[in-house]
Amino acid sequence: MLVLACAGILSSAHAEEPLRVGSKRFTESYILGEILTQTAARVGPAEHKQGLGNTAIVLGALRSGAIDVYPEYLGTIDLEILKNAQPTSLDAMRAALRPLGLGVAVPLGFSNGYALAVRGDADVRRLSDLAAHPEIKIGLSHEFLGRADGWPGLARRYGLAQQPRGLDHGIAYEALAQRQVDAIDIYSTDAKIRQYGLRVLDDDKQYFPRYDAVLLYRLDVPQRFPQAWHAIEQLQGTIKADDMIAMNAAAELDGQPFAAVARAWLSHDTQATARDGLLTKTFGNGFMNLARQHLLLVVLAVLLGSVAGIPLGIVAALVPRLRQAVLAVAGVLQTVPSLALLAILIPLLGRIGTVPALVALCAYALLPIVRNTCTGLLQVPSGLRTAALALGLTRRQSLVEVELPLAMPTILAGVKTAAVMSVGTATIAAFIGAGGFGERITTGLALNDNDMLLAGAIPAALLALLTQAAFELCERFVARRRYSD
Repeated sequence: MLVLACAGILSSAHAEEPLRVGSKRFTESYILGEILTQTAARVGPAEHKQGLGNTAIVLGALRSGAIDVYPEYLGTIDLEILKNAQPTSLDAMRAALRPLGLGVAVPLGFSNGYALAVRGDADVRRLSDLAAHPEIKIGLSHEFLGRADGWPGLARRYGLAQQPRGLDHGIAYEALAQRQVDAIDIYSTDAKIRQYGLRVLDDDKQYFPRYDAVLLYRLDVPQRFPQAWHAIEQLQGTIKADDMIAMNAAAELDGQPFAAVARAWLSHDTQATARDGLLTKTFGNGFMNLARQHLLLVVLAVLLGSVAGIPLGIVAALVPRLRQAVLAVAGVLQTVPSLALLAILIPLLGRIGTVPALVALCAYALLPIVRNTCTGLLQVPSGLRTAALALGLTRRQSLVEVELPLAMPTILAGVKTAAVMSVGTATIAAFIGAGGFGERITTGLALNDNDMLLAGAIPAALLALLTQAAFELCERFVARRRYSD
């Protein structure tokens, strides 16, 4: 309940519910999400929850009702979401999705399939050639590595013995150009295929299914948003493969914002906009709003972590038989990968955005607070505790008036550690639409744009330094009060 109440601070009430459009964390999905959002916004309120991580996260958001629609591909729906062993018909997919409250509609007009690509000077032309060259180093996106229609099935079909390494899709092209890897997975509409002069390997055993771009939506959307849905339906068949390649190029090669690329396509305006520099990317593009979101996430996460962690630390210190269990639980929470935790929290909490982000950040903040509270209390000399009881203080009074004040510097150091860690960890909030400087980092990764990465990383680093300085001032104040008393 406390998390829900705090989350209300970050959200604003809307008189009319907006259509919520989601997108994954790669260029094309960002752009398509913007096209859907801007199209719907012409007839009613709409918002774009962009860059929601991989298929598992964005699908969880759709099923929970946190978003209403997002662009997807038939092959992904068929093999990855519905877990069909072989491609099925569109009618079969619709029948399987209906019990989940989902539907598929509005084919956008192009197909964007998976493929593997190598440098133009490589001595391979077909996927089957890879089997004869086990020395070829393969770098694949993390999602492709785990997909049912990704590497596992591809390796079986072609008898590939290579052990690929995981690479973020945004940096894979650069890794290939620098010869750190020899082959990568690509999307057939990627603009960088031409830029880097790559050769797309022929799928000579027809492993990959078709990946026609469609919309995956909640079945109640046409009734809840009839005008917006009617406007979106007009997009059917309007985006050609060349259009999509050009839009991807405008974002990835020309550095145009996703919203501007979508707006230009919708208005048939092909004039390029000027590319922003690092200074503009850092302090423009909603800097104050992102800073507010990031700071509030950190403050609330540390506050909630302290509310939960300090009492747990006290229990660990005062009840020896529970000590190891409490510290172990806090330690385990610290080791859970952030994206895995978010993927679990979305269906559990039934939403994306602030609430699951706060729960995750609070979990990561617990360990230093619990551990330092326990350590600080255990370091209080037993003689002082005995003296306090001998003077007539109750056990509770001794804890509150003697032991906790003496342990306060150590407890405060744990809260400081949690706060500084939370500044960096809060960037994961962008993966589930909670904002903060992580939005720029995820965009920079998608575009392989170093300036955009720095535009998110530099403010986060400065905020961490300011947080560190603020806690050091607090520690000095506590120490001065302690010595004056």
